Amino acid sequence: MENKKNLKVLIAKPGLDGHDRGAKVVAQALKEAGMEVVYSGLHRTVDQIVNIAVQEDVDVIGLSIMTGAHIPITQRLFEKIKERGISDKMVFVGGVIPSRDVPKLKELGAAGVFPGGTPLAETIQFLQSVAIKG
Repeated sequence: MENKKNLKVLIAKPGLDGHDRGAKVVAQALKEAGMEVVYSGLHRTVDQIVNIAVQEDVDVIGLSIMTGAHIPITQRLFEKIKERGISDKMVFVGGVIPSRDVPKLKELGAAGVFPGGTPLAETIQFLQSVAIKG
């Protein structure tokens, strides 16, 4: 059996956010970089996202949030992650995120925060570094 496991990443679209082009572009870039990617589809609740993460046994949960509700959604996600006992899942957040909110998201537990316009290579490199450490 091969020692190196491909990173499995869930790209999730929480809430009423109907804009998923960026999430799909990130998902495709991660696939091209050799990661296994699960896309949640639009309009998922935090409970649904956590259930998908458990069912699919992902290593990483990536939230794509364009609505401005990134702080309460991320906070709720970490509450549910703790409830379900899956705190080993790394979380990153991307989307329309003002720089002033990055420290708060990291304080909540997000390992990485990628505001709109972040080069895809930066997100890929970040996740690859996680895979190497893991």
